[in-house]
Amino acid sequence: MRGMNAQDKASKPRVVLLGTGGTIAGSGTADADVGAGSAAYQSAVVTAQDLIAGVPGLSALAELRAEQVFQIDSADFTDEHLLRLARRVAALCRQDEVDAVVVTHGTDTMEETAYFLHLTVPTDKPIVLTGAMRPGTALAADGPANLRQAVAVAAHASSAGRGVLMVMNEEIHSGRDVAKVHSLRLDAFASQHGALGLVVEGAPRWYRRVERPHGAASEFDIDRIDALPLVGVVTSHGNMRAEIYDSWAALGARAIVHAGFGGGTVPEYLKAPLAELRARGVLLVRCSRTGAGPVVRGASIDDDALGWVVSDDQNPPRARLLAALALTRGGDPTAVKRVFLRY
Repeated sequence: MRGMNAQDKASKPRVVLLGTGGTIAGSGTADADVGAGSAAYQSAVVTAQDLIAGVPGLSALAELRAEQVFQIDSADFTDEHLLRLARRVAALCRQDEVDAVVVTHGTDTMEETAYFLHLTVPTDKPIVLTGAMRPGTALAADGPANLRQAVAVAAHASSAGRGVLMVMNEEIHSGRDVAKVHSLRLDAFASQHGALGLVVEGAPRWYRRVERPHGAASEFDIDRIDALPLVGVVTSHGNMRAEIYDSWAALGARAIVHAGFGGGTVPEYLKAPLAELRARGVLLVRCSRTGAGPVVRGASIDDDALGWVVSDDQNPPRARLLAALALTRGGDPTAVKRVFLRY
């Protein structure tokens, strides 16, 4: 990663650990049966520095220093938290004395943070997110192993230029594809196109790359983003009401992600109300609530005539973020359509 001379090549990579809270920083109460189920615990109480101290052998992998950016449950993450974290990560990546960044994060919204950093931090330096499904006080806590593997991946020269990564349960996922797919199990994360690689005997072993632009190749530089436009998400179910979409418009949403059935289907009884919203300037992004597979433009719905956008293969949470980023560059549907096909 940094390698200007023999001394540099022999030295350990310099990695900054940014703590944001979450289960990995959680602790069980004295009377909780954390060994069996680990469901009774308090999130976000262990500091980033203490996380480092609790994992043997980390100092052999990298020269580490810790910063506590937040200490919150990831369910409490807002767009302001995303912007603040991305700015800090970008600032660290600009420093010559920083080779990589690891972010410890709660698992509820870690996929959203990973995707946002993937698109907004203009660097090829490794950025790795990790977390835990069980607090450190649980009998079979996964946080220490996840953190050790995340640091090992971040410190490895082969991790550069691959976009933002997530390391969980010995798997290496891309911030573009990964999603939380189970509420409790240790293998709670999966990517619809498969993991990028595995952590094997303490080192990354790669099997694929992400082809879509990211990092320095992305047009969304965090240093040029002051705020994110409001984008709502509405998940389809039987007996939908158009007023749900109207409420987002009333709040000032510039776009609404319609997490539709199957391939992003819009019920017939919603088409006229949603077309009216588009006429009022609110963009509609058709997405699938299934969590995998592309939404095909013009399939069963004339998206061009309605001025609607399709999400390609992005799930609703990531479609919300990509729509918001696209809207920072303007609200033309053609331009937003290009963004979804490119990223």
